[in-house]
Amino acid sequence: MQTHHDIAGLRAALQGRSPVAFVPTMGNLHEGHLSLVRQAREAVGPQGVVVASIFVNRLQFAPHEDFDQYPRTLERDCELLAGVGCDLVFAPSEKELYPEPQGYKVQPPTELADILEGHFRPGFFTGVCTVVAKLFNIVQPQVAVFGKKDYQQLMVIRRMVQQMALPIRILGGETCRSEAGLALSSRNGYLSEAQKAEALLLSRTLKALIARWQAGERELATMEAAALQSLREAGWEPDYVVLRRQHDLGAPEDGQPLVALAAARLGSTRLIDNIEA
Repeated sequence: MQTHHDIAGLRAALQGRSPVAFVPTMGNLHEGHLSLVRQAREAVGPQGVVVASIFVNRLQFAPHEDFDQYPRTLERDCELLAGVGCDLVFAPSEKELYPEPQGYKVQPPTELADILEGHFRPGFFTGVCTVVAKLFNIVQPQVAVFGKKDYQQLMVIRRMVQQMALPIRILGGETCRSEAGLALSSRNGYLSEAQKAEALLLSRTLKALIARWQAGERELATMEAAALQSLREAGWEPDYVVLRRQHDLGAPEDGQPLVALAAARLGSTRLIDNIEA
């Protein structure tokens, strides 16, 4: 496996090689990331090239968020990637990827990007789309893999690729969970062992919301408010707990595949999760 820190070096390594599968990450890798790399390898086969990027993208962090504290574990990450069939790692510095202030940005549509995560993290999806578009241009993959744990992000990226007519197939990787059921996340490292046990309440709350809908309840606002209140009573600070259509995050309808999504802060750590139904 090769590691490249500059765009020219990565492009030279990719010259004439195809197909290329790409997994963008911010590092501090866990089994969820590694499962995406395995999926990328499966998508392009043994003759293809799997590229993973490691870059903590300042553009998607608000000033009060944890950009400076976000764990940087490049050496360990590279060891893990080498063990799951990754061929090339692109780990640029901030100066390499943004040699000048990034004045040109990709602005996703408000109806998708300003709800849920976008509502509570203004500008987040502009930062995500901008860096992903730039990475796509550098790597020029035929396939890219994103985790379903960041459900809304996956949807935003798919829509961007579709509207920009990018020749890239976007695959969604299933959420990996601990044996107890906690969705794996780089931010889980901020949690104490007691908090990791408490964090299971988030997925239980989502399952309870789905169960109420499947049992025939249709007072959605009341159901979502009750879910929020249950988290508050347990000491959480929830941003949202909602039930939505899978294909566009619109209001749920009978006969349509649904997804329950939540974001909430446990102590100082903000966690997200979702469950499809």
